[in-house]
Amino acid sequence: MPIDARVQELIAAGDLRTAATEALRVLGPQVLRYLRSVLRNEADAGDAFSQFAENLWSGLAGFRGQSALRTWAFRIARNAAANLRDEAWRRRGRPFATGEASALALEIRTASAVRAEQQHDALSKLREALTDDDRALLALRVDQQLSWEEVAEILSADDAPVTAGTLTKRFERLKDRLARMAKEQGLLG
Repeated sequence: MPIDARVQELIAAGDLRTAATEALRVLGPQVLRYLRSVLRNEADAGDAFSQFAENLWSGLAGFRGQSALRTWAFRIARNAAANLRDEAWRRRGRPFATGEASALALEIRTASAVRAEQQHDALSKLREALTDDDRALLALRVDQQLSWEEVAEILSADDAPVTAGTLTKRFERLKDRLARMAKEQGLLG
């Protein structure tokens, strides 16, 4: 059974614990790769992933299925990454309470760390030169292979919606810029 249908079935049955556990087990490794790619720091990715897991766990009761579960989860992850970057949040430094979601997040992080892909140094340098928004666009479209509609939904803010068409144009400009940067660094002939 697809994860969306399974989670909806569990929510309808009132079994939020199992629904959250299954959602995190299936989507967690993808989300963690996304956070590592966007934040470029294992400790920050771990912190953001813990926040993501807690937010997914506590927010799942309100998930209505208006978008795909995967899209909804990546939006939560994007917000967790944005919150992590916010210096005011870092100064507060409130540690997450150890609970089932945090324990599961730690289990997924540990298992994923063993399988984590080693990125080529040159590619990492190119990504580091990008803005946070460009890194997010690249990670969601290329690394996670989300559709343009899903990426648009994830990157849209409540007060500033983004269309799939706008993102495809921005992506084309990003690819051109990356090609120029790669050529300047001698990575392309």
